[in-house]
Amino acid sequence: MGELPTDLPYRQGPSPARPAPTASGRPDRGVAPGRPDAGIAPGRPRAGFARHYAALDLGTNNCRLLIARPQGDGFAVVDAFSRIVRLGEGLAATGKLSDAAIERTIAALRVCSDKLRRRNVALARSVATEACRRASNGADFIARAYDETGIYLDVITAEQEARLAVLGCHALLEPGEGPALVFDIGGGSTELVLIDTSTTVPSVVDWHSAPWGVVSLTESVAHGEGADGRATSYARMRALVAESFAPFAARLPKDGGSRRMLGTSGTVTTLASVHLGLDRYDRSAVDGLIAPADAMRAISSGLAHMSFDERAALPCIGRERADLVVAGCAILEAILDIWPADRLGIADRGIREGILRRLMASRA
Repeated sequence: MGELPTDLPYRQGPSPARPAPTASGRPDRGVAPGRPDAGIAPGRPRAGFARHYAALDLGTNNCRLLIARPQGDGFAVVDAFSRIVRLGEGLAATGKLSDAAIERTIAALRVCSDKLRRRNVALARSVATEACRRASNGADFIARAYDETGIYLDVITAEQEARLAVLGCHALLEPGEGPALVFDIGGGSTELVLIDTSTTVPSVVDWHSAPWGVVSLTESVAHGEGADGRATSYARMRALVAESFAPFAARLPKDGGSRRMLGTSGTVTTLASVHLGLDRYDRSAVDGLIAPADAMRAISSGLAHMSFDERAALPCIGRERADLVVAGCAILEAILDIWPADRLGIADRGIREGILRRLMASRA
C-alpha cells in the first residue's frame, strides 16, 4: 500500500466565516482548526514567537490536543489537553450522537479552542474518527462544533486513521526483521496495520479496521452478573472481535518467525500501568515499555473477571475507565490470538503525533 505520506498541510485561517464549500458541498480542507479570530495568518507566525503546530484527535471516547514546536528531528510539546468525553455513548443503540455526549464534547472543544487561540499556532489540523463516521447526525455535530468553537473537524477514513497512528508511533517498534503489527484500540473501532520496517520510512503491507472499540463493544454485549456472568460476557466479546478480525487474520504471514507488535491506545497504556504497579499514570514509564505478552494476557483476563468496583479500586483504572477496560482487554487478547508475539510494545502516542509530523514535514 506504499509509504506513509507526509504532504497534507492544513492551515488555520483568519476569516470568521464558515469554510467555503467545495464542489462536493464539504468545507474546503485548506481551512483548518482553531478559532477564526485567533489572528494568525497562515504560515506567518507573529514576530518574536516560535512557530507552533497543533493536532487535535476527537475519538469515540476521548478528545486530545497537542501543540508543539519543531525540535531537531522531532518536536517538543508546549501544551496538551486530554478529556474523556464519550462522544459515541449510546451510538450503537441509536445510530446518533446523543445530546449529552455532544454537550460534553463541545465543552472540551472550547477548552482546545482557547488553547489554540493563546498559542502561536502557524498550522493545525483537527480530525474526528469512528463516532462521527458512523453517526447519522455526525455532519450536524461537525457544523455545530465549528460554529461554537471555531474548530473544523475533518472526519477521516479508517485507513487514514490507521496510517496516522503508525506514523505517530512506529519509532517505538523493537528492532528486527520481517513485518510488524501496529494496532490502535479506539472507542468505536480498532485499526490493525501490518508494516514493513526494512526502510527508513515504514511501508504499509496490509491493514484492517474492525467496528469494535471499547465503547462500541461494551454497549453491544450485555454485562453479566457474578463470576459466571462476567466470564460469559467476556467470552462473547472475544468471539465478536475474533469474527471481525478473521479476514485480516487469514492474510497474515504464517511463517512462524519472530513477531513484533506495538499497541497505541488507552487500553494498552492502562494495562501497562497495572503491569508496572503504578500508583498513578506515568507516561515516562509507560511510553516505549516492552511488556511480556503473557503478562498482558494474564492482566486482561484478571480484570475481565473482576467486579466493576474491584477494577475501579485500581489506581490506574478508576471509575472512569472501569467499565470500558474489559472490552479493551477482549480486543487485545483477540489481537494476540492472531499475532502471537512474545512481547508487546506500548506507545502513549499515535494519531496526534502523526498529524504533527505531517504538518511539520509539509513546512520543512
